[in-house]
Amino acid sequence: MSQLRTVQVLGGGAGSSAHVSSLAAGLVARGVQVTVCAPAGSGHAHGLPATGARFVAVPRRSDPAAVAALRTACTGADIVHAHGLHAAVRAGIALSGRGTPLVVTWHTRAHAEGARGRLLRLLERRAARAAAVVLGTSWELVDRARRRGARDARLAPAAMPASRFPSAPESPDDGKTRAELGAIGRPLLVSVAQRGHETLLDAVREWRALDPVPLLAVVGEGPRSGALRRRIAAEGLPVVLAGGSDDIGELLAAADIAVLSGQGEGGSLLARGALRLGIPLVAARADGLPELVGEAAQLVPYGDAGALAGAVVRLLGDPGQRERLADSGRAQAANWPTEDDTIAHVLSVYDELAQSPTG
Repeated sequence: MSQLRTVQVLGGGAGSSAHVSSLAAGLVARGVQVTVCAPAGSGHAHGLPATGARFVAVPRRSDPAAVAALRTACTGADIVHAHGLHAAVRAGIALSGRGTPLVVTWHTRAHAEGARGRLLRLLERRAARAAAVVLGTSWELVDRARRRGARDARLAPAAMPASRFPSAPESPDDGKTRAELGAIGRPLLVSVAQRGHETLLDAVREWRALDPVPLLAVVGEGPRSGALRRRIAAEGLPVVLAGGSDDIGELLAAADIAVLSGQGEGGSLLARGALRLGIPLVAARADGLPELVGEAAQLVPYGDAGALAGAVVRLLGDPGQRERLADSGRAQAANWPTEDDTIAHVLSVYDELAQSPTG
């Protein structure tokens, strides 16, 4: 059989970027020819040069030239694999009329209401129906793809590269990290910027009555950073914005508790890192997190700032429970699929489609 040629279309989310880098490296090591299409400048940011994959810069999703660029990049491919909703829609349009099988991975669920919600559902239907196979990282996403008309939707948990969150950092310097953040002599909490951050900041207002006052470090620069900064400054909240997603591992290693209040891809990234490192996690029930963490986290209702704050306060006052959660988290993470498992599963899907008469 000739060398399998694949194109990976990347939308840009932190979790999917790490997954694509891992997947590209694994596929190349198994003799697959891999091209990764992503926004210009993101190749080095995602570590793609080290994977051995070819990188092609394509315009961001708002640029109409993106479809034309993708169509050119996908010429000659045996399989095209899009990661995320917008990447899937663009890839589906680019492949229209070609007969090239499209695999789509949904890493997380997008959220919107009103007119934006209706548009979101339309895009989901378009992406689901264009795909030969939709891979969902949780059963919630698999069911959603089926409701949107997917011909074939399957569960395919995406492993997080172990190198991103080593279970025991080689040379941890938690004291230095805490000092740089201003968290000496006080609890350090770590979160990510997500949709629903208002609940997180409402919770901060409740636990700032503690002595000493916990410091919350929020990771992730993006469209929500401006709103976060404005509210933090206006209310004098004990919160710092602490860099991009590449800093999550270092910050988690120094943290006392990880906190998730919202929805979005960064949540899975933080949750995986917290459990792998043995950092107690308090999280809202959203985006397949209950399925991911099992009994190894304190879960609270989405949008309930009081419940979120209460869970954090109780954990801060109970070292024994923090230790039990840390142990449970490491045990839960040990049962997650490995990178090899994920790559082998994806490659089996590719082989199935490549050998299909309609593939």
